[in-house]
Amino acid sequence: MDEASTYYLIDLLALLLATVVVVPIFHKIRLGAILGYLTVGAIMGPWGLALITQVELIRHLGEFGVIFLLFILGIELKPEKLWQMRHLVAGLGLGQLFITAAAIYGVAIWFDISQQSAIIIGFGLALSSTAFCLQLLAERGGITTPMGRMSFSILLLQDMAVVPLLALVSVLAGGDAETSQSGFNLLYAVLAIVGLLFAGRYLLNPILGRIVASQDPEVFIAVAVLLVLGVAWIMESVGLSMALGAFLAGLMLAESQYRHQIEADILPFRGILLGLFFMTVGMGIDFDLLWNQLAIIISLTIALMVLKATVVYILVRISGARHDIATQTGVLLSQSGEFGFVMFGAASLSGVLEQHLANMLILIITLTMVLTPFVVKAANVMLIKFYTPKPTEAGLYTEFIDNSEEHVILAGFGRVGARIGALLSAADVSYVAIDTDQERVKAARAQGFPVYYGDASNVKLLQAAGADRAKMLVVALDNPEHFAQMIPLVRQHYPGIPIHVRSKDRQHCADLISQGATTTVSETLETSLRLTEEVLLGSGVSEEDIKRVIDEFRNDYYSGVVQKVTENKVVMGELRH
Repeated sequence: MDEASTYYLIDLLALLLATVVVVPIFHKIRLGAILGYLTVGAIMGPWGLALITQVELIRHLGEFGVIFLLFILGIELKPEKLWQMRHLVAGLGLGQLFITAAAIYGVAIWFDISQQSAIIIGFGLALSSTAFCLQLLAERGGITTPMGRMSFSILLLQDMAVVPLLALVSVLAGGDAETSQSGFNLLYAVLAIVGLLFAGRYLLNPILGRIVASQDPEVFIAVAVLLVLGVAWIMESVGLSMALGAFLAGLMLAESQYRHQIEADILPFRGILLGLFFMTVGMGIDFDLLWNQLAIIISLTIALMVLKATVVYILVRISGARHDIATQTGVLLSQSGEFGFVMFGAASLSGVLEQHLANMLILIITLTMVLTPFVVKAANVMLIKFYTPKPTEAGLYTEFIDNSEEHVILAGFGRVGARIGALLSAADVSYVAIDTDQERVKAARAQGFPVYYGDASNVKLLQAAGADRAKMLVVALDNPEHFAQMIPLVRQHYPGIPIHVRSKDRQHCADLISQGATTTVSETLETSLRLTEEVLLGSGVSEEDIKRVIDEFRNDYYSGVVQKVTENKVVMGELRH
């Protein structure tokens, strides 16, 4: 291993060690992981203790976190839902971008900045940070909320504006050849998107099916990572951003029965890499420049955040949303984004922007990111304390709430699970079913059931299936051996979720209750009782007497389950002593 690689490894180890120490503290004091990562970066970076030397290498590695974040977002957003948001994307997205850019342009001209530089500054600061916003959204309900839908619509438009804005920098710098090349790539971009969507619809599931049939989970994970990075690279090759390509890869899998398993496999990569990205933002805080220009930089940072929040608030209110939703959306998007680093860097290299001004703008962007979690938290506290929605406003924008809110997660879609799913569908109860038998999953999906491939005992998979928003978990697996490891794990990570479990007999019921199940239903008991009911009816016993006998037996049976649970606890207590 050469010296540079050794330093790179040491830097990563130092960051991971600092993360293990600092981030849990920030969670403990309820400031969130993002501020913890930013603090780690600021402390370890070149303007802090200067313990990190390979900042650019770590920044490039951290950018993969943004890529995986966009992939997860795409996989959770089905194409028809994206189509439903088209008016928000065009209206809110374009309105926010051009109005904010125009306002910042006017301020820049007022400060005697050249017209070309003012245009670059206007558009560069008008963009928000996709990584910051989506991470903060994930902590507050995700894009399934009205605020989440509106925020994401604006962010999506901004991501699509990356290529034209880079071309704009080239035009202002006099790069006509490069601009024509960008226009030429637009045709390839359209063809690539159409081709990838076609492949996703007709080729992806059969390929993934063959991978699953090989019974090799490592290969499945490798295919998932290959898909994300491969599509991201293709999009970058035709002139679009890698983040937008990753989002497209997610859309390709949004209707696949393997989406939850792939999402569960990708989540660990996203978490650690996104943490590295936030750390590199913290490393970018130039404390020397901040100290020398403290008053003007702080003033401009606050003015920028107020301006962006106000523009978004007005647009969201015009679209018909409530005051609290507009406020939350405005403060969430009040920061400037990571693309500003790229845009201002390119503009300074091409001579459109002075280097000192570019450095100051990059510092302002970083500070807006640092302040955003505090502003969002303060806005939420103020809304809770002082704002109550009017009855006439309560129903606004409910059509944007995802159907996966308050749903049932059904683990297992065999004989019992399929019947439960059919009854839930008949009762219009939203549910998501998970099963490890891919043939069963294919057959169920062909009949229109929302069944996905994956192992329901995987916590990451349950997270991908929306366990934090689910109404309950129903375990109807055919193999009871999976229950012993699944129930305690679910109860550990989701202590409040009701867990209703299919069981074999009375002892199995008692075991499952001890492990954390809310209710259990013995299949041997219920089969016996139903058969007995028919026998008693055929023997001339009245329906009232049959009901009384059956109910008494059932109550005695489950009372015995409670007694066994109590006995087990007593025995365990004696063993501990």
